[in-house]
Amino acid sequence: MNAHHPDEPGISILVRRPGEAAVQLHTGMANLEHAVPIGPDTAFNVGSVAKQITAHLALLAAEDGLLALDQSAADLLPRLQVRDATITDLITHRSGLRDAESLLSLAGFRDLDHYTADDLVNLAYRQQQRAIPEYQFLYSNTNYLLLAKILETVHGTDLADLARTRLFDPLGMTASHFKTDPRQLIPHAASAYQPTADGWQHTAQPATLPGPGTLWTTPADVDRWLGHLYDQWHQPSLGLPDQAVVAYRAADHVPYLYGAGLYADIRPAQRGVFHYGHEHGFSAAAHLAATGAHVVCMSNNGTIAADRLAAKLGIGLRWNHIDQLEGVLARAAEEVSASGDPNRTNGGSAQPDIASHTGLGTYVCTDVPGTLRLTQKRGALYLWRRGSGDQLVSSGPLGHSGPGYRLTLRSAYRHDAAPDGFTLDLDRAPGLHFKRQ
Repeated sequence: MNAHHPDEPGISILVRRPGEAAVQLHTGMANLEHAVPIGPDTAFNVGSVAKQITAHLALLAAEDGLLALDQSAADLLPRLQVRDATITDLITHRSGLRDAESLLSLAGFRDLDHYTADDLVNLAYRQQQRAIPEYQFLYSNTNYLLLAKILETVHGTDLADLARTRLFDPLGMTASHFKTDPRQLIPHAASAYQPTADGWQHTAQPATLPGPGTLWTTPADVDRWLGHLYDQWHQPSLGLPDQAVVAYRAADHVPYLYGAGLYADIRPAQRGVFHYGHEHGFSAAAHLAATGAHVVCMSNNGTIAADRLAAKLGIGLRWNHIDQLEGVLARAAEEVSASGDPNRTNGGSAQPDIASHTGLGTYVCTDVPGTLRLTQKRGALYLWRRGSGDQLVSSGPLGHSGPGYRLTLRSAYRHDAAPDGFTLDLDRAPGLHFKRQ
């Protein structure tokens, strides 16, 4: 996608230099079926960009004496079995709790299956211990799912209502809404699309996600939030937002740190905070520099990565090269577009036929509902979940890999014996121990 294809899904961008008015640019369609162009009022699902909002509400609850950041999250969520994870651990992704959506995928939930917030909460409550050592970083949406539950507990209202009364209304963020029900109508909402061999198709899935990942908003509203955040950032040249109450520590991407729902870059020339979001075909990014500069980017085009585009625009802002925003936008959009034919199919390779395989066993894990199966064909191992199979690539006598995960057998694989168990490591859900039934 580029700025010269206005009939495709597109992008909405806002940039603001310190002390200057914001500049906005929109290109492409918010809705292809009805030929509705993207404009200043178009709302996008910004996914994890909303984590900073949820974290800020938790800090406000601590200021109001409704909770203590260093208290165990289980004090307010009695079903939580990881008893030593604090509320700060949830905010900073140091609880060691695995990502519930990753676990659902492993359990066999497919793109068009329906699942609810309760499904995700129950997966969080199944986990009996940290998946990684204490104080280590593991980015997991489960943390913010539980934060939302804690906020509901202490306030007696849901995240959507709390955010509206405490932040959105006071800041004039009238286009911002946490979507609590898949049937809820969001004014001026964009639809997200991805290209296929037959043209564009919708990427929406019939999932009822919890509040922290369902913020619909506009670049102008996020700009208002970033302005408020900057006003609260007392020493941009020295500290980071809310650093006095939540420490920033090493995260999953060097050299960045993570604090109160925000990544931070502390290098002098790049100093600032940011977060990205990817949700059901949407992508979004929000950057706030220590100078006060803002970059907000939102897209409903599955071939565009808003984070990469925002990073390029941020570099331009630092070096004062945004005088011709339209030209910068066109060049940056070209660079971040997916390679290859824009009408390529996204389908994977054909599924293997399990009827021709030798079964090795069915495997269970206490942290995940359902079962997995291992089969063998012509010396190759296959992992199956709910009728869908992956051929594993061997990396040694014990190690194997599949799409998005690593599988380690308890003992070396022999063709004449079924493995008695294995450990499965997903990026956001490591250390899952399966045993043969």
